[in-house]
This record gives sequence, structure tokens and C-alpha cells, in this order.
Amino acid sequence: MAAAGSGDRTVKKVGRRPVTADGARSAAWPANGRPPGENVAADVVTGLFRTHGLELIHTAALLTGDRATAEDIVQDAFLGLYRALPRLRDDGRIAGYLRVSVVNGCRSAQRARRRASLMRVEHEPPAWSAESAVMADEDRRAVIAALARLPQRTREVVVLRYFLDLPHEEIAATLGINRGTVSSTISRALDRLGRDLQESM
Repeated sequence: MAAAGSGDRTVKKVGRRPVTADGARSAAWPANGRPPGENVAADVVTGLFRTHGLELIHTAALLTGDRATAEDIVQDAFLGLYRALPRLRDDGRIAGYLRVSVVNGCRSAQRARRRASLMRVEHEPPAWSAESAVMADEDRRAVIAALARLPQRTREVVVLRYFLDLPHEEIAATLGINRGTVSSTISRALDRLGRDLQESM
């Protein structure tokens, strides 16, 4: 969600659900704008989870291919936010903090999966595998499979752009890359996805 000034109450469409641009304030941040004390931090984080939790789980599931892993990653992100909340100010960047935490958690999960694969440790198949996608619609399976074949960074850019509907500037800030890289990555990704889908459908 875009950063907003203290008086900005615009609503932005993200995925299928409208949320306030300053999601942290909508979660009952103290009116004085100062970081909440321990006694209200749980309420703030609970409100943020109600606003962003399901969306972030869906995002992590697209990045990791595993719903259970996605739920663990998002839980860890909110736990980290709870611990850091007394040091944070309500400056409109709380949603961005959560997105960065979730993306980093997904990267860690992917690294762990690759290490497990090298060690021949079995794990649950990702959601885009044939076993897990049996009940999914054929077109949806094809799109998810094509998305899974993209390089990790490219997949992150595509998911943040077309699932979370983030502008290029916020994608760049979340992933720690420049705006030009976001634009070129999206262009190449769409070309590749188009070719893959034409071949599979």
C-alpha cells in the first residue's frame, strides 16, 4: 500500500479487497502518532493482520508454492512486527515493512528447500506440482506452472505487480532494486509467460 500522509484517508484497491492507504492507522494506532505501548501492541498487530494477513498469505503461497509454508512465513512476519512495534512510528510504512518481511521469508524458505533437495530430504510438493493442482482449473494450473518456472526475482516482481497491484516504486522499495529494473523485469516476464502459456494451452 502506498505511503500516505497523516491526513490521507484514500482507499486503494489491492487484490479484491479495498484497504486504507495508511493501513497502520486503521489498526488503532494511538491518536498521538507515537509508537504504541506493550499493552496496545497486540491490538495494533491484530488489526493489521485482519487488514493484510490473508493477502500476504496468498502472496507467500504464490512465491513458495506451499500454503502451509506461506502461513508460517506470514506468522513470523507479524511476530517480528510485534517485537519491533515499540520502536516504529506510524509513518505509513508498516505495510511495506510486512511485505519486505514476507518476501525475505519466502526467499529463506526457497533456500531451505534447495538445501533439502541437495541433501535428498523429502518435503511436501509445492502447490504448483501436478499432485497439488489436480483439483485446480486447467487454465489456472497452466498460469501457476508458468509462474513457477520464472526465476525467483522475476516471480517476486510479477506477484507484487499483478497480485498486490503495487506501483513500480513500491516494488522496487520492497525488493531493494531500482525502478528501471522493475520495468524491464516485468516486460521480460510477460514475454516469457506469454510464450509458455501459448505452448501449454
